[in-house]
Amino acid sequence: MAKPEQPDAAGKEWTGATATKFDNKAYSEYFDPCQEAADKSIRCLKRNGGERAMCSDFFQAYRDCKQQWMEARKEARKNKPWFS
Repeated sequence: MAKPEQPDAAGKEWTGATATKFDNKAYSEYFDPCQEAADKSIRCLKRNGGERAMCSDFFQAYRDCKQQWMEARKEARKNKPWFS
């Protein structure tokens, strides 16, 4: 079994284009910065007939991506001025 690629965003900071896109999205618009990792896990499930055990690396990569994103958002909210 091949080892899954790390999500593109996992190695870089959660600033720049990703953060700007998230901050400027419409209130009702859904934006998932880890969509690439989610797509890879879904493709793995389809390729392996729904066998979750074979895709655990992809699921873990998605969870790691989400955790990094949530920590970065918490930090950004903490450092943001109250009245801006």
